[in-house]
Amino acid sequence: MLIGISFKTWFSHARTCDWLRAAAATARRHPAVVSGRVRLFAMPQFPTIPAAVDIAAPAGIAVGAQDLAVHDDGPWTGEVSGAVLAEVGATMAVVGHAERRAHFGETDDVVAAKTLAALRNGLTPVLCVGEPERASPARAADAVRAQVDSALAPARAEGREGPLVVAYEPVWAIGAPEPAPAAHVRAVGAALHAHVADLPDAAVIYGGSAGPGLLPEIADSIDGMFLGRFAHDPAALPTVLDEAAAVVGAR
Repeated sequence: MLIGISFKTWFSHARTCDWLRAAAATARRHPAVVSGRVRLFAMPQFPTIPAAVDIAAPAGIAVGAQDLAVHDDGPWTGEVSGAVLAEVGATMAVVGHAERRAHFGETDDVVAAKTLAALRNGLTPVLCVGEPERASPARAADAVRAQVDSALAPARAEGREGPLVVAYEPVWAIGAPEPAPAAHVRAVGAALHAHVADLPDAAVIYGGSAGPGLLPEIADSIDGMFLGRFAHDPAALPTVLDEAAAVVGAR
């Protein structure tokens, strides 16, 4: 069971480090995390990544980046390469988030190039997929399967495979008061699971107003959650970890 959080730009460097210290303390004493049955990851802003690795990695919390460059080196002012992210200790990178698409014009081709860049540098892509508008589970499943195939096409052409986390985030549920209905998430999650079943070490998680109480309702087709603003209070994290532990224990 995989539980993660992206801080976006909500937190300062100091607040992110404080959150990670509290989360690390929780991780060190929570039986599900200690046993490896539940894994945590956190995505701070770029400048915080080295400090985050120092704080979180000893407690078993993976640290990743919220984005990465298409290129590994060259005259790309302002970009942050996957090579440097790996060098400073990041192990994951978010790719294709709806906000990157909407606000920074990232196309399917850019998402595919970034997915390849992550895999090329030994980073696990956290590939965000989701239908832009509310649709039936069948239509949503068609949309997200196509997004996965598009994102992986260059990597497959080069024969590059590696761990993959598919984060199902319906665009219409991001930042909404409530997550997508559990039945909808289960249906799309099951479709995504079947679609990536041939990939090595692939996981499917749900994001989009994700918080406590949701995981037990969707866990039969989801491998975890990408938490939203609910998790900004580190004291709330144990609730989700308890739910994850109960789900794993019931399997």
